[in-house]
Amino acid sequence: MPGKRVLFVCTHNSARSQIAEAYLKQMGGDRFEVESAGLEPGPLNPLAVEVLREEGIDISQQKAKSVFELFKSGRIYQYVITVCESSRESECPLFPGITKRLHMPFPDPAALTGSHQEKLAAAREIRDQIKQAVARLVEDLA
Repeated sequence: MPGKRVLFVCTHNSARSQIAEAYLKQMGGDRFEVESAGLEPGPLNPLAVEVLREEGIDISQQKAKSVFELFKSGRIYQYVITVCESSRESECPLFPGITKRLHMPFPDPAALTGSHQEKLAAAREIRDQIKQAVARLVEDLA
């Protein structure tokens, strides 16, 4: 029996949605089929790669995908979860089929300022927030 289909969406698919996808794959196993995409796909954020590597998760080969390309290809998801700021959430297309939309906003690692160590510390906090939210999601959808 296939798992629940989940799509995480954020602005660039460079950090938050990639982190959420990685954690749901790790925590949910085959109970979920998970992807992530962006409204304006961009390059992978090196901070996201670094903070997940600390957890033993390698996303360095991941590529950003366009939410609109997934929509146009006719993909069906049971859950579409936006992880970007609330102002961008309404820009996500409505996917066909029975889709439940959820919104879990997190700060954007691309907006972090300061030295590398300061940005890394802030990225770890964002990673940990996403990890906790995904753990709750796994429990709620079980």
